[in-house]
Amino acid sequence: MITLVAGPAAAQEVTFHPYDEARAAIGRLLFYDPILSGNRNISCATCHHHETFSADGLSLGIGEGGTGIGPQRAVADGGIVKRIPRNAPGLWNVGATEFTTFFHDGRVSQSNAYGTGYDSPAEEWLPPGLPNLLAVQALFPLTAQFEMAGNVGENEVIGAVSDRIDGGWPILAKRVRTIPAYATALTSAFGLAHAEDIRIGHIAVALADFMNAEWRSLDAPWDKWRAGQGRLTPAQHRGRTLFFGKADCASCHSGPLFTDHDFHALALPPFGPGRTRRFDPMPRDVGRMAESDDLDDAYRFRTPSLRNVTLTAPYGHNGSYPTLAGIIRHHADPARGLAGWTPDMARLPEAPWLAATDFVIQSDRREMQRVAARIDIQPIDLSEADIADLVAFLGALEGTASKYGRLGVPESVPSGSEVER
Repeated sequence: MITLVAGPAAAQEVTFHPYDEARAAIGRLLFYDPILSGNRNISCATCHHHETFSADGLSLGIGEGGTGIGPQRAVADGGIVKRIPRNAPGLWNVGATEFTTFFHDGRVSQSNAYGTGYDSPAEEWLPPGLPNLLAVQALFPLTAQFEMAGNVGENEVIGAVSDRIDGGWPILAKRVRTIPAYATALTSAFGLAHAEDIRIGHIAVALADFMNAEWRSLDAPWDKWRAGQGRLTPAQHRGRTLFFGKADCASCHSGPLFTDHDFHALALPPFGPGRTRRFDPMPRDVGRMAESDDLDDAYRFRTPSLRNVTLTAPYGHNGSYPTLAGIIRHHADPARGLAGWTPDMARLPEAPWLAATDFVIQSDRREMQRVAARIDIQPIDLSEADIADLVAFLGALEGTASKYGRLGVPESVPSGSEVER
């Protein structure tokens, strides 16, 4: 537990789930090992690499079909049929116990609706015994067609997932436990009698323990200033006053992690393939409503933490703004931001064969009206100087040594696959 002290005021605490060092070390290898993808060509780190501070630097990334990491990720001609529908978020402090939902729409959450302790896309088929929500979250990129599972017909994992969402996990677990180095490490770390006892739940816990241990960041200038051990610049002080005052940022970006963990509609400009549902094939993304089936949740997305936000551009659930100044301007007047947004602001790997559909939703007059009608925040008058000061304050939330992670990129992985760098 790390405590942030603000002079005589009551301490603010961030409590993290416990982790096991041996399991985190295995998780680090698995995180960088393509063995967990259907076609053995993508790792978790492809979209959450240390080089890009646990995000990927793109508005909408490329999973299956791409090569390279970060903004340099590329795709061969015709190599993908769909971009990943949402922005890859940074992983800072995701091991904190205050996280009760994950993903932009909160589709993984704490609940006993299915008798597992969690509400997730796997419903009652979720593997038993997962100790925390981060371990649950770690399972689902592995089953996502355009992230890690691959396209139908390409491998046995996506084939099994197409039958039922939990079908691919035993296949991945068998891949891992048949590699001697993983089998030895996992049986030891989890106290298992035999390698055959290794299940996908053990892999999920190892991944979660790694993410929990690796990306803790509470050593920013803001933290040092609150503890009476450092200074903020004049611009950061002005931005702090705006953030907690006139600009009202703290009404949503509250607490030591600067998030209320709630969902809000900001009329961010839609583009990309959308997170389509089988009964709704339009390239739209209705956000939280897709999980809750509550019309009141339409176009609401989860409030991100602002820790290390300076390192994880572009911004928004779809990465619609390349700069902090741009996303702040949008918050100040969402309707104006939506109307003035242009496609060149999106940071997308080049894929000319997708160009006709990348921004097609922008020409859907009724959908754009629906997005514009769902705004949960009131416009506020901010000058360019105010915006610059807010950007400066957000810079005070950037970690120092912690921003590089703890263990870093492994030199190699037990599968023998190339580690992306």
